[in-house]
Amino acid sequence: MSVVIPCLNEEENIVAVVTQAREAIADSGITGEVVVANNNSTDRSAELAEQAGARVVHVPTRGYGAAYMGGFSAAQGKYIVMGDADLTYDFHEIPNFVRELDDGADLVMGNRMKNIQPGAMPWLHQYVGNPLLSGFLNMLFKTGVRDAHCGMRAVRRSALPAMDLRTPGMEFASEMVIRASKANLDIREFDIQYHPRGGESKLSTWRDGWRHLRFLLAHSPTHLFLFPGIFLAIVGLLVMGTVISGIDFLGRDWSIHSLMAGSLLTIIGTQIVSLGLCAHAYGMYFMGDVDPWFDRMRSRFRLEHGLAIGGVVILVGFIAAAIIVIRWAADDFGALSQVNLAITAVTAIVIGVQIFFSSFLLSIIGLRRSAG
Repeated sequence: MSVVIPCLNEEENIVAVVTQAREAIADSGITGEVVVANNNSTDRSAELAEQAGARVVHVPTRGYGAAYMGGFSAAQGKYIVMGDADLTYDFHEIPNFVRELDDGADLVMGNRMKNIQPGAMPWLHQYVGNPLLSGFLNMLFKTGVRDAHCGMRAVRRSALPAMDLRTPGMEFASEMVIRASKANLDIREFDIQYHPRGGESKLSTWRDGWRHLRFLLAHSPTHLFLFPGIFLAIVGLLVMGTVISGIDFLGRDWSIHSLMAGSLLTIIGTQIVSLGLCAHAYGMYFMGDVDPWFDRMRSRFRLEHGLAIGGVVILVGFIAAAIIVIRWAADDFGALSQVNLAITAVTAIVIGVQIFFSSFLLSIIGLRRSAG
């Protein structure tokens, strides 16, 4: 078993943390080591950690995730217990994490939220930031984890390839939970204590919160792209259908301005859906994402299907445009008043072009599949 501790300028705490971890290993009778991932510290952290009995590995790339990935590469145990170097976590919990891994868990999370000591966590983090981000993560990825950003956790080494962790920054904490969930790994959680930190915090509330939120959205193209895009496209089509059919809705007639708004919503919605499909493909082929829904879609629909759909929609648009020209010619090229049909034709042509070329883009992204 390996205890991996990321470290950036923690000379005030590192000796106490390493000593506590080594004591916990010895007291529990577990065979293990303490690895300190020195993340370009400019103080005596690395030297003090070695003196305290840790094996220090130097990770030149700055970042929370980069430090952990460097530590994982150097760790020798089949289990890896993770914890920060700021005295916020009690390393005497190590046997409890190991017990869950022995019982078959792949990822074991600590849950700080029920046992936060006075002064250990800012009010904004405790009651707003962490509950909202953890809740949002669960809504998107169904992990069941109540404290997704707890820094004390444990992972089975054999589970790391399935996670394919890549993020060098603070988002690493979210990435580990998200990828474990996508890979259908066994994730467990139990309550732990959270203590006031020693030394100065390196977290930035708003910057790091936004980075986590951005990361969650980027790893859920269904919620970021597909759902909003489909909603906008449906609303747009309904508005256009209402205007073109002349339906009396809400006690009034709807005319050209409503039709233009519906056209805009439909075009924007279609473009967002196209971007979402490309984002799904990129995640599958370049980021190692597991996406059963996209796998099923990919097996049923080919490039030719998209080209055919796009071509048909373009043809409909050109037919509508041809009707306008024919009517105009029949009127001796006089005044032209086919506004509704013209907007409909333009909308169909634009959407058809979007579908046609987005299908090619999806196919280009998919070349990665055959190359792999």
